[in-house]
Amino acid sequence: MHFEKHIKGENTENMLDLNTAERKRIHNLKYYTWVEQQGKTVEELNAQWNDPSYWTNRWRMAGEYDALIKEFNARVQKRR
Repeated sequence: MHFEKHIKGENTENMLDLNTAERKRIHNLKYYTWVEQQGKTVEELNAQWNDPSYWTNRWRMAGEYDALIKEFNARVQKRR
């Protein structure tokens, strides 16, 4: 329901066509949340920008992420 409303229902009115410098600037804003808050490495943050296979490999892990989400949701449901 949310995917249909907020993703598939979106139009270009709320989107920006960014050039490389603008995309890099947004990427660099992730340092605080990615490295300082989540404890990831600078190397992993840089890989997001420099390694063409970084995001492809993340998508390949979708099934694993789905299983973790289902496991988490089951644990939360038991606590209610």
